[in-house]
Amino acid sequence: MYLQVQALVLRVTDYNERDALLTLLTRRHGKLTVKARGLRRKNSPLIAPCQLLAFSEFTLFEYRGMYTINEATSIELFRGLQRDLTKLSLGSYFAQAAEVLSQEDMPNPELLSLLLNSLHVLCTGTVPEAQVKAVFELRSACIAGYTPDLSGCCQCGREEADRFDILAGRLECADHRSPDSDGIRMPLTAGILAAMRYICFCDPKRLFSFTLGDDSLNALVGITESYLTTQLERGFSALDFYKSLLI
Repeated sequence: MYLQVQALVLRVTDYNERDALLTLLTRRHGKLTVKARGLRRKNSPLIAPCQLLAFSEFTLFEYRGMYTINEATSIELFRGLQRDLTKLSLGSYFAQAAEVLSQEDMPNPELLSLLLNSLHVLCTGTVPEAQVKAVFELRSACIAGYTPDLSGCCQCGREEADRFDILAGRLECADHRSPDSDGIRMPLTAGILAAMRYICFCDPKRLFSFTLGDDSLNALVGITESYLTTQLERGFSALDFYKSLLI
């Protein structure tokens, strides 16, 4: 049986001396693991469409429960990432997170669209890297079912609460603490809270259409990174590498 899909390459793993395994993110079929025969050969026609973070069209053949690539054609290679190690490592972090957040045979068009848009904006450089990172982290958490409660302080209901409980994913005031939580609380300004609400609930087409000062943006990134990694209960090697390049 043949299957034709458009997909983003999330991971490339050596299989043997000639072949590799790819983890793909598709709209209709969620995450797929496929074999790329001959990919490790020097002159393989699959090299470009099967590279990490390539968005390509694949014709897959299924045999005994395993998909093998029959043909592949590049749609978008995000070449701007390939020329910038910092951007490439950040895009790789997005891919690692998307792999964890997606499931086999579970359609996830929202996550794929978010990932493609984030990589595109990262390539163009029209939005600060920190802002792209924060948007991807918080919006991907929402898509995966980890939408935080940003309506107001969970104790008094005050809309402009000034603390965010990373573990519980809810707001608190500085002098109010929920008795059933002992997680880390990170300070919020009104601007950071407004940005978080915007990222969670805005139209997907306008996700990056907000501005924050440098200090607020750095604080926002600290919150979104902590929130995503805490909810997933894991770290990411590409994120560690990206942060090492910023030192």
